[in-house]
Amino acid sequence: MERVLAEALLSQSQDPRGLLRALCVWEPPPSAERVETLRFLLQRLEEQQEGGGGTSAGPAAPLLQEAVREVAAGHLVPLLRSLRARRAGATDGDPSGPRDRRRRVLRAAGGALRSCARLAGGPQLAAGLADEALLDLLGRRPAAGPEEEEARAAPGQRGGLGIEEAVEVLVAVAPCLRPCEDRALLERVARAALAVALGDEENEEPGADEGAAALVAGRLLPAVGRSSAVALRALWDGLVPPEQEAEKEEPESGRWGPVPHEPRVARLLLVLSALAERLLPIPGTGGAWGAPEEEGPEAWRSPRFWRAVQAGLVHTDGLTRKRARYLLQRAVEASAGRGAECSCGARDANEPNLFWWSDKKKEQLLKFWENYILIMETLEGNQIHVIKPVLPKLDSLFDYAVSEEKECWLLHPSWHMCIYKRMFESENKTLTKEGIIHFLELYETKGLPGAPGFSEFIIGPLMEALSESSLYGRSPGHKIGTCSPLGMKLQTFLVTYVSLLSEDVKSSFLLKFIKKMTSRHWCAVPILFLSRALAHIPPCKVLGVEGLLALRDVLQCTMITHQILLRGAAQCYLLQTAMNLIDVEKVSFSDVSNFLMSLRQEESLGRGTTLWTELCDWLRINENYFEEVSSCIGFSGRCSLNVYVQNLVQDYIKSSTMETGGNCFMPDWYEAKLVALMILLAADVEEMKNKYSERKKTQNELKAALHPLMDVLMKLGTNVYIPLLKTDRCLQLLLKLLQMCSLKGSLTPDDGVLTLLQNSVMSTTESISEFIVRRLTTNELSTVSDLERCHLYLTMLSELVNLHGKFGRKNSDSIWRFIALLKNASMLHLQNLNSEKEPKLGVQIQKVVSMACLAVVCRIFSQKSDLHLDALDTGILEKFISSFHLNQIMRKPHAEEQNSLFEESSSSQGWGRVVAQYIHDQWLCLSFLLNKYHTLIPAIESEMEPFLHVVPKPVDILQAALEALTILPSDQVVPVFHCMKILVPKLLYSSESLCIESFDMAWKVIYSLSNTQLIFWSNLKAFVQFVFDIGVLTIAARIKGQAYSKIKEIIYKIIEMSTTKTGVLNILISYCCRSWIVPPSADLVLSQDPFSSARDYIELVIESCVFGTVFRRDQRLIQDVHAFIENLGHECAANVVTENTNRDDHYVRVCAIKFLCLLDGSNISHKMFIEDLAIKLLDKDELVSRSRTRYYVNSLQHRVKNRVWQTLLVLFPKFDQNFLDQIIGKIFEAGFINNQASIKYLIEWIIILILHKFPQFLAKFWNCFGYGEEKLKMSICTFLSVLSHLDIIIQNISEMKPVLKQALTVVLQWCFNHNFSVRLYALLALKKIWAMCKTLHVEEFDALTAIIESSLHQVENMHGAGNAKKNWQRIQEHFFFATFHPLKDYSLETIFYTLPRLSELVEDEWITIGKFIKFNDIPIDSEFQWYLSQTELRELKPSDWSQQDIGSNSVEGDNQLEWIDVQKKMIPWKNNVPDLDLDLVFQDRAAKFGKSISRLIVVASLIDKPTNLGGLCRTCEIFGASALVVGSLHYINDKQFQHLSVSAEQWLPLVEVKPLQLVDYLQKKKTEGYTTIGVEQTAKSSDLTEYCFPEKSLLLLGNEREGIPANLIQHLDVCVEIPQHGIIRSLNVHVSGALLIWEYTRQQIIKQRDAK
Repeated sequence: MERVLAEALLSQSQDPRGLLRALCVWEPPPSAERVETLRFLLQRLEEQQEGGGGTSAGPAAPLLQEAVREVAAGHLVPLLRSLRARRAGATDGDPSGPRDRRRRVLRAAGGALRSCARLAGGPQLAAGLADEALLDLLGRRPAAGPEEEEARAAPGQRGGLGIEEAVEVLVAVAPCLRPCEDRALLERVARAALAVALGDEENEEPGADEGAAALVAGRLLPAVGRSSAVALRALWDGLVPPEQEAEKEEPESGRWGPVPHEPRVARLLLVLSALAERLLPIPGTGGAWGAPEEEGPEAWRSPRFWRAVQAGLVHTDGLTRKRARYLLQRAVEASAGRGAECSCGARDANEPNLFWWSDKKKEQLLKFWENYILIMETLEGNQIHVIKPVLPKLDSLFDYAVSEEKECWLLHPSWHMCIYKRMFESENKTLTKEGIIHFLELYETKGLPGAPGFSEFIIGPLMEALSESSLYGRSPGHKIGTCSPLGMKLQTFLVTYVSLLSEDVKSSFLLKFIKKMTSRHWCAVPILFLSRALAHIPPCKVLGVEGLLALRDVLQCTMITHQILLRGAAQCYLLQTAMNLIDVEKVSFSDVSNFLMSLRQEESLGRGTTLWTELCDWLRINENYFEEVSSCIGFSGRCSLNVYVQNLVQDYIKSSTMETGGNCFMPDWYEAKLVALMILLAADVEEMKNKYSERKKTQNELKAALHPLMDVLMKLGTNVYIPLLKTDRCLQLLLKLLQMCSLKGSLTPDDGVLTLLQNSVMSTTESISEFIVRRLTTNELSTVSDLERCHLYLTMLSELVNLHGKFGRKNSDSIWRFIALLKNASMLHLQNLNSEKEPKLGVQIQKVVSMACLAVVCRIFSQKSDLHLDALDTGILEKFISSFHLNQIMRKPHAEEQNSLFEESSSSQGWGRVVAQYIHDQWLCLSFLLNKYHTLIPAIESEMEPFLHVVPKPVDILQAALEALTILPSDQVVPVFHCMKILVPKLLYSSESLCIESFDMAWKVIYSLSNTQLIFWSNLKAFVQFVFDIGVLTIAARIKGQAYSKIKEIIYKIIEMSTTKTGVLNILISYCCRSWIVPPSADLVLSQDPFSSARDYIELVIESCVFGTVFRRDQRLIQDVHAFIENLGHECAANVVTENTNRDDHYVRVCAIKFLCLLDGSNISHKMFIEDLAIKLLDKDELVSRSRTRYYVNSLQHRVKNRVWQTLLVLFPKFDQNFLDQIIGKIFEAGFINNQASIKYLIEWIIILILHKFPQFLAKFWNCFGYGEEKLKMSICTFLSVLSHLDIIIQNISEMKPVLKQALTVVLQWCFNHNFSVRLYALLALKKIWAMCKTLHVEEFDALTAIIESSLHQVENMHGAGNAKKNWQRIQEHFFFATFHPLKDYSLETIFYTLPRLSELVEDEWITIGKFIKFNDIPIDSEFQWYLSQTELRELKPSDWSQQDIGSNSVEGDNQLEWIDVQKKMIPWKNNVPDLDLDLVFQDRAAKFGKSISRLIVVASLIDKPTNLGGLCRTCEIFGASALVVGSLHYINDKQFQHLSVSAEQWLPLVEVKPLQLVDYLQKKKTEGYTTIGVEQTAKSSDLTEYCFPEKSLLLLGNEREGIPANLIQHLDVCVEIPQHGIIRSLNVHVSGALLIWEYTRQQIIKQRDAK
């Protein structure tokens, strides 16, 4: 309209200047139409000047030029300044209308300025406007230097242009600047535009002023780039400085990200995308800015350009990745269009090119890049079902990129690494795992040549991805206990890759790899499999001291996890890694010994394990090659291991000459552990050398090493002047030697080293004992730090007592003499010290020491029950213990003058622990006393008098115990639990409330420890032994009081805790079952059988039989890895040295089942327990079935029911006929329920066993077939399956013919059932029964022979390849009918492993027979015959006939080398151009993206559901509607709207028109030439299939319920309806709208095609 107006005005006026002045007279703000008219008028004058027409008939007259300059400077520039001011004063609540009008004014003013610059008659106007706008543009960002700072002063004073206005001015005048004369100005404009677009990396935070950057990139940069080659070159030089491009050298960090001084990748790609048309021109597309001879920069020759593209492809921002793909695609198309040879070299001349093009290889290159871009686009979806079919194309990329003839890379492998990096960083962990496995298989399957950057990629992105624990889970089909598929792939890859590296590269790579393992906190599972992969690298000498230190750091990382077995296994693998990879000539014995100290002997490096043997063998082989040890006295050069150890011992025993024997702190244990370890290693290495010769040499070497130690120990008892530090170190070393030799796994038969060590120690026993007793009893321990010495002395004394007990020497009386001295002196000290009024530190410490001594003496007495304690006069000790003031709080002593400030602070801070230790030792002594006299403690307090001189009142002790639980820290309460275990059974009758209080208090302690690892388990065991003592259970069940209820409450609390903490219930059920079968104490006198209480706590057994949580994924992973390590057996030393805790959840059921197997059906109490248990299990099954009428496979309900029937199968042999008569009805009733397959097999199996053993129940079985059709339905298949095993059932029947007759009668009627599955089961049963009839020659059935034979023949010879014939074959081959034997396969293995596996139960439910064998808490006689199946059933694989078709097609698909076609989301933009300008109006953005915009307006103001509006918005955007009209713009913020629109509102103009404003809006659009069309069924509506849409169409959609109101129908030009053929009256409004929008689009496409 404005163009027409401009033409009319110009044709009517003879003076254009007057028109210009008239149009420039406006009231602020001017209307958009007026400014647009001015722009069209100036453009028309410009056209006339260029064509030589118009009123002047020549060049623009000077007066016109002057008028044009006046318009530009006097009107347009002030107008732009006013726009900035109005924008600054606008509020956030301004409607979109004024904002759009302001943009129209801005664009019109910019276009008018461009025409003014061209009409002005010279370059001065354009240069001036550019200068001014440039200053304003620079004023919007921080100054880069003093020159800019000075240039910005003016704009700030006069109120310059805003950034949007400045950009518009520069866009307008940039094409008018001259390349040569205005070169400097053009370069300044280019630099300023880049500065705004790229931002200042040092001073600007990420994300700052993104709008300005997008505006400059979207508007200004393309305009500047199109203006001239000079400007484009200036832009390119700003992006890639010439000196950098010439060098083509990049820092190391540039391979996988932007270099430190390079602009941020996101901004850089924003700029490159904006300039893509100029930097990467496609021949024939037009748009050239100059003559053909003007050549711009060639971006494809710049390594920095390609590095930026690669960095963008793996960027975290999706829009940046989109820009990178666009640039890559554009570069490929440009190269293909040019057809010329080109290449871009990498930073290293030996590396393949980053990019190259050859017309000879055009087809291959196009195919490569097409597949590459397709893969990168597909990865954006994160949907594995879409991505997986595309992955075979990744294999084809390697085929294109690698030259088989030259065995080299044709294209740089970094392109492939970009794909893998994107997969590694995917949010979809399944995709991440696919990517990792695909990468790990490269060298195994592809045989790729050496690739630059692979090592960096492995140590960087790959290892970062490998840190995710969930990736190591088992894949479907992998058995429990096998290695993780990813772990195996990782091992194979690392071994293969390292073998391809040269020695120097191999050393560097492995060192970096190991250091990477220390760079973060790894979880237990990833570090285990990484260590395992390292351990399998073939031996090669590539690591030195630095590598050994790095491995030690990794060992420290393994200590973080609480999973002891995984921690120990990782340590084993890391030691194997060290032995395989360390170059012994670069490390010393000292380095090795310090490394070995990072291992924990109790978790991995235990003496006697295979790992220990491997280490000894490694030391033996390399002994003479280790680096020289500087500490070897009097020895130069390399020394042997024995020499090193001998000097190590000498250096260790040397004490400081300044140490005088006074108070000093205990030395650290580190050195003692190290020296002890090296002594034992040296001894075993020497024994390995002399394996086939005399052992004397080994003994001599060990004696030589131990001589300095034994020399000091022999003098301890007589030489009082030996420095204290020296004695401490010697005792520490001796203790560590004894402990390391006694660790689990270290005790081997005929251990010469241990024998020699023990003999040496025995000779020093008297000296050591005398020294220890003297130190403990002569007030020499007087400081807090001396308590550590006290612990050392007492531990050493206990070891000596144990050693004498093992040797059993007759002359061992001396050790007991010292024990007696210690006992008597300690009691005397405690008696004397109690009279002290004012506590002093030394006195109080001696008191604690004396109590600790008594506690150790009591422990020794309790362990050596075979000793004649009367000879040691224990009566005085017992009386002394009975006189204790329990829980006595020792007062904190005053600081003594001679104490140092440090000692004083120590005594104050640690006093709480000191008091706790004292009370703890009191309870240890009392526990000894109660254990000795527990049978004499009466249950009634009145009978207590005769024993008061020995044992205090039980009630008083129990009350003191409750007090102790509140005083002591949690790690010190075990002795209190032991005392309560003895007292509670005695007091449960008389003091039930006190006992209940003790239960509650003890449970609070246990619950508070549930999040700890170190002390929780020992406390839990003590708690279970106390609360669930057989005496407590029996008495509580007998009186049935509150204690009984409290115990049951605790049972359920423990079960609840077990669901979150694996292993808790294991301890309870194991202890209870052992107590019921074998009482823990033979001295316990009970009035009845201990098993009698089991029935009262039958709930515990029931819950244990069905126990098994549905694991979380992380828990299942830990369980799987545990199983894998355990299956390695002795191959992994961690299995040998770590304690088998039986904390696997399976062991709860294993324990319960083994307990049930031990029950004797002939024992009355056992029989009653079994029957009660069976009834309750059947009730539980019925309860689960009622709670969920339909439950899914592997759901919790399915698993519980499966466990119930497994337990019933185990109990079956113990059922007698009378009991079965009670429950047979419930068993049959369970068969009528629609069960999952695994439960169905178990029910059928138990019915078969019942009928086989007791044929009397056949009559009840036949009755099951007489129920109505409604009840039987599909459950009839269960009973037909039982009939398929009729041959087993009738084995014990003498007269078989009646049974066969009844079976035939029943089966025949079901052979004609309308249900196909029922007919299959019936025909299978008929086939087997008829075979038996023929075998027995039953003449009564001769009349049926023809019918039955004909039916069976027909089913056997079905024609065609339909499912009927396949299913008949499959059901006959099914394991339950073809292989399974109900009698021969009756075993624990079949019930708990084979059948669940064949039934396709989740693997969590498979309990291997190995777990029953390993669990030896409840032993079963070796002759027990239930363990193994006797048939080939256990060799079968799952093959359920009803499920064999599942997945067959997917298998074929997965094996397909490359898919012919793959899913790809439609990208509706030309060339996939990314979003360059977020602030452009919709029409401009659409034009920029090449998006087609129609003249269709969709009016949805009557629709009020956000879901419908969101769907319509998406439909309108996809089909290019010009606008969507809604009743309120607030809808776009609704989550339901956004969920359906998927961001379409960002690309489609939305207009707000209230329903009440629709009449006016429709009238307005009619005046603009639109045809208004209503989507409604009316009396005069047109058929959609016959209606022809005008180009300018407006669709009005009705309300979801009422449609279009009648008053609005009157304002419509036409109504269109959709023809219907169904019963429902109308379609959803979104669907209706979509159909009409598509029909409109289809018709316009046909019209455009016809026009062409």
